[in-house]
Amino acid sequence: MLDIATLLAHSKDLDLVVRHVLAGLGHGLHAGRERGAGVEFSEYRAYAPGDEWRRVDWKLLARNDRYYVREAERDSHVAVWFWLDASASMNESSHRYPSVSKLAYARAVIACLAAVAQRQGDAFGLLIAQDGRIDFTPASRGPRQFQRIMARLNRCQAVGVLPDSDTLRAHLHFARAPSLIFAVSDFLDTPSATNEALMRLRRMQHDVRALCLRTEAELHADFGDKISYCDPEAPQQWVSFDRDAKTAYLAATQQHFEQVRSSCRSADIPYLQACIEDDPAKTIRAFLRKAGAA
Repeated sequence: MLDIATLLAHSKDLDLVVRHVLAGLGHGLHAGRERGAGVEFSEYRAYAPGDEWRRVDWKLLARNDRYYVREAERDSHVAVWFWLDASASMNESSHRYPSVSKLAYARAVIACLAAVAQRQGDAFGLLIAQDGRIDFTPASRGPRQFQRIMARLNRCQAVGVLPDSDTLRAHLHFARAPSLIFAVSDFLDTPSATNEALMRLRRMQHDVRALCLRTEAELHADFGDKISYCDPEAPQQWVSFDRDAKTAYLAATQQHFEQVRSSCRSADIPYLQACIEDDPAKTIRAFLRKAGAA
């Protein structure tokens, strides 16, 4: 079995990550597929691990000697959106697995969730917040859309700062109907423009879910031999890291993330914190369980 370092070291080839994680992930992103009137046949696609056997077309199997499943279109167009923080702080890497960064881990999580959305027949799109702006991949369905999302994730790099509150507020009407939004970030922005935007989306009747990524070093203030630290989004700011600074750092970060957790709770946004050293498959399962989808 691939370990986390080996798996995410290949994150430039997200297809590998998706195949590995989805092999043991059978859950959907939301409640089950609708049945009855309004469900119409759309297309066939190749069977993938986790697909329901009742959707296999056995006649097609007899003719082609391969498994195919039937996709269906639904009258209720539930769009799934993935919100990715790709600011410079997401370049932070694991000390245990130097090849694994927050961004690599986030890309892997979103790629796997996008694969599940495609398997469910949902429309899905991508928002990338980086360098003071928002980059959109409009929501659509099917294998081609999945490849578009994968290509965009593969090209994504962590640069610059997150958009400010005004910029985010101006871009929050990307979904015309209530949608499902998975946000993946390190939630380090202060004041939290991202958190404010997610709460606004929740008030707009979207189903918002938040995954906060940290490193073990950040969680325990164990930065090894480092005696100073530079904020990647404010390179002019260097902080010495002696014993007193470590104590202050732990107190400040605990207070910060408790505020993030509390604001999500008050807005009815399921919130999960995970380390990038964790198995992404377990993180995805926990994320879906937290949101009541699994």
